[in-house]
Amino acid sequence: MPAILRVGIFVGLLVLLDLYAYRGLRTITDGLAPQLRKTALVLWWATHLVFWVGLLVSTAIFWTGGRPSPDFMRFIGIGLILLYAPKIVFMIPLLLEDAYRLVRGGGVWALKQFGQVAPETPVMEGRRRFVSMLALGLASIPFAGIVHGVTIGKYNFTVRRRTLTFPDLPEELNGFTITQISDLHVGSFDDPTAVERGVRLINEQGSDVILFTGDMVNNKAEEMVAWQSVFAKMKAPHGLYSVLGNHDYGDYVAWPSAEEKRKNLADLVQHHQQIGFRLLRNEHHVIEAKGAKLAIVGVENWGLPPFPQHGDLQKALENLPQDTFKILLSHDPTHWEQKVLRHETHFPLTLSGHTHGMQFGIEVPGFRWSPVKFRYSRWADLYHEAGKYLYVNRGFGFLGFPGRVGIWPEITVLRLEKAKSDVQA
Repeated sequence: MPAILRVGIFVGLLVLLDLYAYRGLRTITDGLAPQLRKTALVLWWATHLVFWVGLLVSTAIFWTGGRPSPDFMRFIGIGLILLYAPKIVFMIPLLLEDAYRLVRGGGVWALKQFGQVAPETPVMEGRRRFVSMLALGLASIPFAGIVHGVTIGKYNFTVRRRTLTFPDLPEELNGFTITQISDLHVGSFDDPTAVERGVRLINEQGSDVILFTGDMVNNKAEEMVAWQSVFAKMKAPHGLYSVLGNHDYGDYVAWPSAEEKRKNLADLVQHHQQIGFRLLRNEHHVIEAKGAKLAIVGVENWGLPPFPQHGDLQKALENLPQDTFKILLSHDPTHWEQKVLRHETHFPLTLSGHTHGMQFGIEVPGFRWSPVKFRYSRWADLYHEAGKYLYVNRGFGFLGFPGRVGIWPEITVLRLEKAKSDVQA
């Protein structure tokens, strides 16, 4: 399908949503004073017109090979979510009422054919203001959540702790702790104080090692310049290790030349080093702790198309003894599903990120949901299959939509323990 047709269908659907919701809004405003009613309706359409123009302008910029400014893209992202997520909720009671009106109207029409009701009885009754007011009240819930998400929620750093048991963990590593962070996307940050607070929280966990699972930037290495000194404050007794994510390669930028793109990646590699990360590009590093060996294995990004598949497990394992306990860093959890689970080498624990939990969803005790589950079957938290663990970090930063609603930025702390049945008395 041509791109212009896809955009046309998308904009057309938005307009249809607006027109349908507008009918419900008119029912509400019927009870207002004429001037107040007129003002409310003018504000409605003026707000939407500004968004539509911005959406079309950003699309035109992309088509001509340009890239809108980050602030402009934030405006589009906030507008899309803020205008249409509550609107979908607003429409649900209206649709239910319309279904009832249609069924009732069909019954009235049939009865009129047999003379069972008076001829002047209207077939379709009007909308009830109460239903529209109820719909507006329900829509205010996601609206408030989105406002919170773009102001406070995006920096609501949450520490999540898990204890994992392994039968093959060396006894000397019993109690070894890991802090995992992922998906910094530093090009989206706009509050240095909040980010510094997040880094302090990372250090306060006092873990033995800090592991970063990719997407340091949105697109360009230069995004890290302003934040390098902040993240360089991260410390751990056994070091910091990292891998690349799909955004780190600069694939989403129209570079003037291939050389510029290569330089961008080289600059990003330097940022990893200057922060204190040991960047693992299809390689491993063995940590010696209390006389035991622990291998941190890091692969480059591997995902299903359109994401790049640079990860090479065999190369990363070269010269590594088979019986060494391994922790695999792989940005995209799809890699675990497609390659790691079936690999001849046993990886007891894999750490990933990438999904962000879509930065939108619901998480309460006993229940977790996000639309991203329709794209990734393993999209957040801990999974265990075939004797192997996968932990998917929800991300430290944010991308596209400049906020988080219900899925908070995450700092993961994992404690490794040897299975009790194997621990010597």
